[in-house]
Amino acid sequence: MLVAGDVMLDRYLFGGTERISPEAPVPVVQVRETVNRAGGAANVAANLASLGVDTTLIGVVGQDDEAAALKAVLEQQNVNCRFKAVANWPTTTKTRVQSRGQQLIRLDREEWDASGSAALTGYLKKALKASSAVVLSDYGKGALGDVSAMIDLCRNANTPVFVDPKGSDFDKYRGATVLTPNQSEFESVAGVCDSEDELVERVRKMISELDLGALLVTRSEKGMLLVEASDEPVFLSTRVSEVFDVTGAGDTVIAVLAGAVASGESMAAAAALSNLAAGLVVRKTGVASVSPSEIRAALHQRGQGGRGLVKEVELAAMISDAKYQNESIVMTNGCFDVLHAGHVAYLEEAKSLGDRLIVAVNDDESVRRLKGSDRPVNALQDRMAVLAGLAAVDWVVPFSEDTPARLIRMILPDVLVKGGDYRPDDIAGAKDVLKNGGEVRVLAFREGHSSSSIIDKLRS
Repeated sequence: MLVAGDVMLDRYLFGGTERISPEAPVPVVQVRETVNRAGGAANVAANLASLGVDTTLIGVVGQDDEAAALKAVLEQQNVNCRFKAVANWPTTTKTRVQSRGQQLIRLDREEWDASGSAALTGYLKKALKASSAVVLSDYGKGALGDVSAMIDLCRNANTPVFVDPKGSDFDKYRGATVLTPNQSEFESVAGVCDSEDELVERVRKMISELDLGALLVTRSEKGMLLVEASDEPVFLSTRVSEVFDVTGAGDTVIAVLAGAVASGESMAAAAALSNLAAGLVVRKTGVASVSPSEIRAALHQRGQGGRGLVKEVELAAMISDAKYQNESIVMTNGCFDVLHAGHVAYLEEAKSLGDRLIVAVNDDESVRRLKGSDRPVNALQDRMAVLAGLAAVDWVVPFSEDTPARLIRMILPDVLVKGGDYRPDDIAGAKDVLKNGGEVRVLAFREGHSSSSIIDKLRS
């Protein structure tokens, strides 16, 4: 993806405050740490890179130490930088002094200059062919003085272009795929809206007048409103429990939105992901980004994704996330052909032994080899879907061998569980789990519950 716009260096000075200055009634901060972060359009690029997106950033900087510091931060995050350096012009820098979790003062070093805008348009034209989508991040510092021409280039190349607007003149963004203003920015152009119906009506009017594909309005604690040209409006509520710092949240929104759409998601699904990501990033200090693992963990907590039916390659990433969060992994396996109350109790007991429960399920061919040609009664996808619906189960993954030994060696759970009359040494994969420092547990099946007896009863 390609990001163009006003790049900035966000510098944070952290320190303690123990006394008031004798020179003026202000606190004295003993600076202990200096942290440089990407800001503005650079933060959008950093957010995309943190999601695993191959990202190129174009912007205007000065010929100064701040430009070098910004480039170093971005290159460490695997962002490809193509900067136009302007002599005798400062790289936009915002310095924040923080003490005990509070921002005491912000010092800005900036000048408005559109002299580099034409160069950025040329950079964009050359990089457009290799880009799945373009994000234009306008902070009103002059880098996007030629934004209309940039949008025209994207449209002519059939490349989606997402714009985070600034100012009271939205006409210059005519033809964009999506605009992402906050409600205050939108109302400064369209007028104050007294109701949600009026807000939707004015959003639709702007979409029509500016030939937009969609408009996403961010509404702080009220969430978001997505309106596409031909679909019903989508209101997305926020679930933020604690807001620590809203700096850069808009950068995260447009990065996740554009990245998800470029990856094939619908606009509505992409907006939902961006809403979730924004709720995560405002819990962090200063400009920040979110990772795929953080998004998967948040989806898992909501029961909306990051759980259920998964492939082995997906499961590996989710296990890595869980272990990073110091969560213990429990694993069991079986055919689970006709799910009954005994299975449910067994799986609940297995889940109680750790934080996440993986259920490995024999595919149809392996069930036939183990149970006979008239089994399974229920096909693999149906068996997995029922298991995934249980509250105790986090992930369901299929395997085709007679035993899940290979899968267990790959996962190496903290606790391997098997139900029935087994000796731990006889359980497939047990030796690998024990060698890795894990535990093997044998749980008793509940009396009076059996898939075979249920099937025999139905047949008779």
